Amino acid sequence: MKKSKKLNLAVVGLYFTVLLFSAYIIVMFFIIGTENAPMVKGKMEDANFNLPVWEAFFYPHIILGTIALAIGPFQLTKMSRKNPKLHRNLGKIYGFTIFINVLLVPYISLFSTGGRSTMIAFLVLNAFWLGTTAMGVLRGFQKRISSHKTWILRSYAITWVFVSFRIIVIPFSIFWDASISFPIAVYLAIALNLLFVEWKRKKGKNKSIINYDKKFINE
Repeated sequence: MKKSKKLNLAVVGLYFTVLLFSAYIIVMFFIIGTENAPMVKGKMEDANFNLPVWEAFFYPHIILGTIALAIGPFQLTKMSRKNPKLHRNLGKIYGFTIFINVLLVPYISLFSTGGRSTMIAFLVLNAFWLGTTAMGVLRGFQKRISSHKTWILRSYAITWVFVSFRIIVIPFSIFWDASISFPIAVYLAIALNLLFVEWKRKKGKNKSIINYDKKFINE
């Protein structure tokens, strides 16, 4: 009962954060507009920067990323576990949003705030995103459920960098310029998110987060 209550609180907390993040995305990039966003104004100084082309990559990136963020918490719930078909379908959508995003990131990273160092950091993040998600999907197809669970949790930890990076970068930006603060925030977000998942896994609490029923294997 206590485990179930903790899980419900965790899911509520995740969704609350996703809603706040979604509100930020809507206000900053859809209402204010990318051309007026502080992070984009600096890019305008680059003669090679083409706003319409960049937007064609950026908007799908943030929309698909938000969808992936929103799917994750539901996949942890009893409702998802009791409906294997829904769970698998949502998992396919989750994987699809990430694999498409992985193709979008290289172009977006060319105009990263902070220059080359930030670009490299985002490409490293992209590699982690692709690797963890691909392993999770592969293990799912192989019906290696325990390994699938672990890799998908790692994948979601990387997806969560979408949020945690924007929080972590704030204090670093006070002391350093973007060429230092942005890549440090990216690497730190990757490390902290993955370490959290590994800590949960080693403590054996991943079983309380997602208990896959054997019917997932048989259906």
